[in-house]
Parts: sequence; C-alpha cells; structure tokens
Amino acid sequence: MDTPPTPDQSADDIISDLGAHFDEHNLYYQTVSSVLEAADLLGVPHQLKLILTQPKNEIMMHCPVKMDDGTWQLFKGYRVQHNNVLGPYKGGIRYHHNVKLDEVKTLALLMTMKCALARLPFGGAKGALKFDPRAVSPAELERVTRRLTAALGSNIGPDYDIPAPDVGTNAQTMAWMADTYINFAESSRKVAASSIVTGKPLQFGGSAGREKATGQGLVYVLDALLPGMNLDLPKLSYSLIGFGNVGSWTARLLQARGAKLRAVMDHTGAIFSSAGINATNLAEHVRKTGGIKDFAEAEAIDEGTFYSTPVDLFIPAALEQMVDLDNAKKIQCKVLVEAANAPTTPRAEKHLLSKGVEVLPAILCNAGGVTVSYFEWKQNRQAETWDEFLVDQRLQKVMQESAERVLQTADRLQCSMRSASYAAAIDHINQVYSVRGVFP
Repeated sequence: MDTPPTPDQSADDIISDLGAHFDEHNLYYQTVSSVLEAADLLGVPHQLKLILTQPKNEIMMHCPVKMDDGTWQLFKGYRVQHNNVLGPYKGGIRYHHNVKLDEVKTLALLMTMKCALARLPFGGAKGALKFDPRAVSPAELERVTRRLTAALGSNIGPDYDIPAPDVGTNAQTMAWMADTYINFAESSRKVAASSIVTGKPLQFGGSAGREKATGQGLVYVLDALLPGMNLDLPKLSYSLIGFGNVGSWTARLLQARGAKLRAVMDHTGAIFSSAGINATNLAEHVRKTGGIKDFAEAEAIDEGTFYSTPVDLFIPAALEQMVDLDNAKKIQCKVLVEAANAPTTPRAEKHLLSKGVEVLPAILCNAGGVTVSYFEWKQNRQAETWDEFLVDQRLQKVMQESAERVLQTADRLQCSMRSASYAAAIDHINQVYSVRGVFP
C-alpha cells in the first residue's frame, strides 16, 4: 500500500486490502464484519483488525480410509488455527457431510472471541471432516478418526492445539483421537499426551460435568441476565432447535429449574406440546431412535408452526444460520438465546432487535463447553480429578463474570449484547498484544 490505511476502514475495505471479495451472504465475512464493528467501537489499532480478519493457519488434508466392504474412500479434512496470542489453539472437531472451509474459519474465529471473553488461556481453532458419521459403521468411524488424527500429526499437541468434540463427534471420538496421538508421542511425553484432546470419557481422563457443560453454562448465563430483564426462569416457556448434546442438556437443566419446553425441531422433524415436553423422556427417545420424530408425548408440527410458536425463550442449539430473516419474522419470543455457534444471520438479528427481542450471543451463552474443556486440560496436566460440584462451582464463576463483563461493556459503549461480547473479547486480546507486541 502506498499510504497507511486509516484506522476507521470498514470491514469491506479491510477485507479488500487483503485481496478478498466481501460477500454479505458469506458466514465468515458476516462474522468478521461484526467483530470489526466491535473493534471500531473500541478504537483498537489497525494491525489488530488485520490480524483478527484472517486465521494464522488453514490446514487441509485428504484421508484415505478402507471401508468395511473393502473399498476405499477419501475424506477431506480441515484444521483452522485462528489466533494463539492468549495460549494454545483450542476448538472442536466436526464431522458433517456438508462442511465448508469458510464455516470452519468462522467457528475458529468465534473460538478466539469466546476464549478471550471468558478470559481462558486459549486461542481459537476449529476442525472438520467432510462426511456423514451416521452413514458408516462403528469400525469405519474409528478408522476414519484414527486416520484423521495421524494426518493432523504435529499440527495438534497438548501445548499447541487441543481438539474437542463438536457436531457429529463425542467422547468416544476423543478417546480414539487421544489413543492414536499417544501411540505417536515420544515415550517421555506419553502421560502428558492424554491432554491432547478434551471431552474424553471419564475413564480416560475426562472431566466430571463436561458432557452437560455447554448447557450448564447457558443456564448460568440466564441466571445472571434474566432478572435484569424482569424475567423469572421458573415461569418461562421455551423452544429449541436441535436436540443433540447441547440441546438435550439445556432442556433437562431448564426443566429442573421449572421452565416449560413447548416445541422442538431437529433434522427428523418438529414437535409441540402445550402442556410441556418432558426433556428427560425426549432425550431417551432420541438416544434410541436418533431423532425427535414419532415422540409419543407430543404432536408433530411443520417447520413454520415451530418457528411461530409463542415462547419466552427461543434457543437455537443446532447448526449455523438456522435463524434467517424469514424465520425471524415468524419468531414470537422475548429473548433469543444462542446455544449454537452463529445461528442468527445479521439481517435476522436486526429484525429481532427492531421488534424488541433481546439476542444473547453465542460466544457468551455457549462458552461453558470450552470452559470445562479448560478445566479438563488443567486436571490432566496437574494429575488431578475434580468432582462435579467443584467443576460446576468454577464454571458458574466464569459464566457469571463473563455475563457481567458483557453487561458493563454494553452499557459503556451503548451497543447490542453481541457487539459488547465481541468488544469485551477484543479489548482483552488488544491488551495482550500491547504487552507482547507483534513479531518481528
């Protein structure tokens, strides 16, 4: 560039300077724009905006795996490492048949923001393998996982980049990943190598409370924020998109607080009950059948009816961008609570805010998972085991402080909760860069 860039460049200008074309419909550019708008509210240095705009590393691999019938398949994998100024990269591994690089980049960026907001000593990363885990046998799933781990090789490590479960993966997946990595580790590091992943089974170094952590953290955020909105959790109704790990645990924990689940939608359909859906019974049904379809204690409804069902809390807990503008126009709620990553498009959020719906952002609401992952990593490295009471107690403290941080920032900057959450995260990252500098 012939002249230095001005500090108030738009997201479009900054992305163009980097040789990319801004696309308002692209999930990654939508997220970057929101992050840069928050950075502008703080007046942070231009170089920090540039650093946050693109990941440090984008790793792509192709994993050949022999299937049960003797044929071979080639699976495309990604690991995006966005930023590690706060500590080792941290982020889940997703198995999904329709995953794209920009989606993984977005999730890595959000992990950077999430860890910074919660003040965890981690940077942001995300990984994915493009295939449908439901379409393979358990033996094939294990071979795919071990092959992916071997392909990642030195791009992951307990001190460098620590994967975790995400959509399509679970504790068993993490056990296979850890075992594979340990078999490649130097003999002097084999014990510490078990901390290569988090979200492991309890028998293999996992943490108490990890399975429910994202849902538990979300409930703690609601405990902190709803009283200020004059909403009493035990008296509220809610609906859920998604009934996997995050959705089912959120529902069970909210049920224990007295809230009523009125409607649920997942990949198999949508259901409704005016009397309330028993989350425990539904979780058991999903465990047996793979989805909410044909749950006997509720009636089947179509997608439009699901979105238009009046509730106090609307909780998307599935994939990205499921709340678009068309769906936002149907939603009748007081608060939208983002349990999933990036579930709400910018246009949808603008519409919701215009009609008085508060939107609680994902990097605050779903940070419980990475927080308890940090606790697991810490326990592994210190050869400790914490009980569930201690894990929950420490998680509540982190979530409470994060919520207060967002509220204070929103008040100081007079902005939305999403902008405030990003701004609180960016402010922390900026302070670290101001101390460390940017090499060289």
